[in-house]
Amino acid sequence: MERDKFIENFEEVFELEKGTMKATDIFRNYDEWDSITLLTLTAMLDDEYGVTIPRKDFDKILTIQEVFDFIIQTK
Repeated sequence: MERDKFIENFEEVFELEKGTMKATDIFRNYDEWDSITLLTLTAMLDDEYGVTIPRKDFDKILTIQEVFDFIIQTK
């Protein structure tokens, strides 16, 4: 899985221009973060990567890189 493409998928979920986000960004700090974005992100992770992150684990994840790493570890 390519990390740059993963970040692009995040940007699409947040409806941001390509190149806006970095792997080290705390995605919850973006103004666009809300319950709808959470649902959209969850659906994207399931559709694109076949991964569902349990809520208890997701609550501990801060950065885009940590989401990426979680997916890599579960595959």
